[in-house]
Parts: sequence; C-alpha cells; structure tokens
Amino acid sequence: MAFVAVPWRSSAQGSCTRHVTFKPLARADQSQAFVERPLRQIMSLKDDLVIANRILYAQGVVDAFGHVSVRDETDPGTYWIARNMAPASVTADDLIRYDYDGAPSDGDERRPYLERYIHGSVFRARSDVGAVVHSHAQSTIPFGIVPEARLRPVWHMSSFIGGDVPIFEIRDVEGDASDLLVRSSATGDALAHSLGQSTAVLMRGHGATVVGRNVHEAVFRAVYLALNARVQVEASRLGALMSLTAAEAIAATATIAGQIDRAWDLWAAEAAATSSS
Repeated sequence: MAFVAVPWRSSAQGSCTRHVTFKPLARADQSQAFVERPLRQIMSLKDDLVIANRILYAQGVVDAFGHVSVRDETDPGTYWIARNMAPASVTADDLIRYDYDGAPSDGDERRPYLERYIHGSVFRARSDVGAVVHSHAQSTIPFGIVPEARLRPVWHMSSFIGGDVPIFEIRDVEGDASDLLVRSSATGDALAHSLGQSTAVLMRGHGATVVGRNVHEAVFRAVYLALNARVQVEASRLGALMSLTAAEAIAATATIAGQIDRAWDLWAAEAAATSSS
C-alpha cells in the first residue's frame, strides 16, 4: 500500500491537499514541494491523470481497454497518457508524454496505446480541450450502429451533450476492411473533424471519445455520457422521448459546471477505497 498527495479542489472549500491511498502507486517524492512551479504543475497533472484512470474504471466507463489523456500546458504541443495497459493499473510511473503526432517527446520506448492518435489530433484541432477520454462504454455503442437512433441529452446531468452526438464513420477514411481502430494521425484528424465543436463523438461499432476543458470535466462527461445512453434506451421503451431544448441544455450545463468537483471528490475517494481493499 502506498500514498500519494493529490490536489483536492472544492468549489465550496477552496483548494487543499489530501493524502489518498492507492495501490500500487509509488510513494510521492517529498522533494517535489521544493521544485520549480512548472514541474509542480506536471506532478499535479500526473496525479490527476492517475486518479482519472482509476475513476473511469470504477465507474464502468473503461475496463481493460480505453484511455484518458491530459494536455501539458507547460510544454506546448504535448500531452500525457499511460503506456499500453489496463486503466485500473496505471501509476504515475506509467505515464508518457507524446507530441500531437503520437511520438514520445522524451524518447520513451515503452509500448504505446495503438489509438493514441485520437488524443493528439483532438488536442491539435481544439485549443479549448485540456483532456480527452476514449472508451468502449457498452451503453453508447447502439447509438453508433443504428442509423435512426441519435444520442441526445435527456436529463440535466448530461446537458453538456447539447444536441445530437455526431458519429465518426471510419469507413469514410479507411474503407470497409479496417479493424476500426484509429491508428494514424490522418484517421485521428478525421475523427477530430467529426467531433467538431461538440463535447463527444461516437465511433461506429467502436465506442466514444469525450473532451473537457480539464481532466475533471472530461471524466465527468465520460461518465454521464454513458449514463445518458442507458437512460435514453430505457426511456425509449416507454414511448416518445423528450430531450432537453437547446436553452435548457445551456442553462443546466452552466449550473452543473460548478458542481463537477463534487463528483470528482466522491469518485476519487471510492476509487481509492477500492484500490486499497
């Protein structure tokens, strides 16, 4: 069992630091309290990225597959993501920094995720995006493979969806004999184009990619996108659906934006308890 000090933000209480138990995280280097600010920022970013991986697994958004990344604001043109491994097992030592073309910026030769190009392409296309989540959440799959079905916000917690979630059709780029994986920057760029200015994009027969201004927001959206899909399928069995209006979506999103860390704090504590048990 090991401990890591993580920044814990609360809109009600301000910023503080709590010691959260994770297993098998390496012990945090106490000398980091005295390093230059950019490196402190990187350490905080990496801590959050580790926690994000644990939360996404605990919330059922990812399983052995899927990944989450964060833009490195201290080194323009790069982002952090884990090496090729199951999200629930990610530690700070497993994180690698890549440039937007998918090359490790520090020459790290450990096996990368095949679809790391998703992240670089989205970061390149969207300066407002600070974190990206790619998952194969089962509840989202039907909306990418049934042409008549459109995933749209049906409750206030998923208001960030806005309108219908766009769908990326990989056949338009790779033809009809690909393995459906985003294996190049060119395919990643096509995905980013389908995403446009939306908060999420479905990938036909594959999964979904969700973005946020920071990793807390991206994780929140990934969780509630999957939940919205589940609620929408259940509701559709009862009759005609009523989704949020554009104005309702805007208003609800503005309200909930100030509550995201409430969810993050709870999910992080739950993930920590699960990891230490």
